[in-house]
Amino acid sequence: IKTFTIEDQLPVGICGSGILDVVAEMKAANLMDERGALIEGQMNIRRGNKDRLEFLLVPREFSGNNRDITVSRTDVNEIQLAKAAIKAGQEILLDKAGIDPEDIDEIIIAGAFGTYIDVPNAISVGMFPDIPVERFRQVGNAAGMGATQALISIKHRRLIKEVIKDVEYVELTTYENFQAEFVKAMYLR
Repeated sequence: IKTFTIEDQLPVGICGSGILDVVAEMKAANLMDERGALIEGQMNIRRGNKDRLEFLLVPREFSGNNRDITVSRTDVNEIQLAKAAIKAGQEILLDKAGIDPEDIDEIIIAGAFGTYIDVPNAISVGMFPDIPVERFRQVGNAAGMGATQALISIKHRRLIKEVIKDVEYVELTTYENFQAEFVKAMYLR
């Protein structure tokens, strides 16, 4: 796993894409089960606050704030919730379009989280379909870039008007299978 810190300083915490990487690596190392429960007795798993299990990622002597950096069940659960929402949405959209993941030519990942996400790790926890990594493209702040292009370019405003005609809005939370897909997607597979 590639790690880096802001200005190469000692670590003081974990960013959103970083916690996804940690969860993926913990899963690969069998430090947790597919429900996200940490497995007592495994490497660096210990009892922490309120006697709850946690994973010691960085001991205090190697951190920038003289505190242990740990990953708790709550941290894992936050990734599971985000992953489940993303995965459930994908499953519903694929079903609505009548296609399988293998039929996808390209998945565009946008936003700040999407900029730094490690695609293979996201695939390994089941956030994205298990298709070749070459089919994924990370574009950063697509909404901001699109808004800028629309403001400064007549050509782009025309293109937007054309694309909008083919866009279909799907309200995922009211879709009949959303809850079932969401619950199924909570597992780290």
